[in-house]
Formats: sequence, structure tokens, C-alpha cells
Amino acid sequence: MGKILFAEKSGIHVLKFVGDVRLTLGPTISTFLEQLRSCSDFRSMIIDLTDTETIDSTALGLIAKISICTQESFNSTTTIVSPRGDVTRVLNSMAMEQVCVISHDQISDETGLRELPQEIASEDVLREQVLEAHKVLMSLTSENYEKFQDLVEALESEKPLEPTQTARTG
Repeated sequence: MGKILFAEKSGIHVLKFVGDVRLTLGPTISTFLEQLRSCSDFRSMIIDLTDTETIDSTALGLIAKISICTQESFNSTTTIVSPRGDVTRVLNSMAMEQVCVISHDQISDETGLRELPQEIASEDVLREQVLEAHKVLMSLTSENYEKFQDLVEALESEKPLEPTQTARTG
């Protein structure tokens, strides 16, 4: 099971992903992203994957979303620290360099890191986060678009009907 640690010092925000990082951490990442958008003291964002054993495409899509947010809201490019070759290969296969700087250097100062509380979400919320994360990945390259098009279409077809789409009787 994975977890996310966080620290902030002088406007430098660090997220450290530890262990098996999967879609179950999506709600925690999304809550962090909402708080980040309203941050008044922001200089840079570092995402540390040094202790990440595995990471799925949903988590990568949400990291890309954080990167896009820091670029649009703060004109700052997110740095991903990834000294592990296997994790870096996954980052490269998803074209994460389109929205982040990927560094192989490890972070030396890890003081002040605390675990973010794990958010629990309904199946519908998780499905929406998976859908959104993969749409972000699809926007990075045509290869990603092809990789995830079927998944996104399947998830979109599972969406609950909107009230205006329900059949009326009477």
C-alpha cells in the first residue's frame, strides 16, 4: 500500500510518493491539488518518487494535472525526482517530460515530511478521477491518446445518467 508525504518550506512544496502508488490515492492527490490552487505562498513543486515501488497511470495523470496547475496558476514547472530506472521508464513512456522536469538527483533534505491523510471516495468519484487523469495523459501525446482511448470511452459509457437524460413517464 502506498502513501503520500508532504512538506512545505519557503514556498517550496514537496510531495513524496512512497510504496505502491495507485488510483486509491487519487482522492488524496485531488484534495492536495485543490488546496494547492489556493496557495498564496508558492515558489515551486517537487514530486519525489525516490521511494516509489510502482505507480499506475491514474496517479501519473494526477501528477500531470498538478504540473499543469503549477504552470497555469504559478508559471512554475514541476520537478519530478526519479532516481529509479524502472520508474523513470514509466514516466518517459507516458511523456511526463511534456509537463515536468524529470531529475535523477535525490533530495537530500527530507525534514518536515508528514503523511497526508488518506481520503476515501465513492466508486463514482474514483471513476471520475480515473477518467480525468487519463484524459490528461491522452492530451500529452498521440501515443497516449491511442493507449487510453478505449479505457476513457469505457469509463464514459459507465457514467450515471444525468437527470436530463432519464426517461420521463407520464
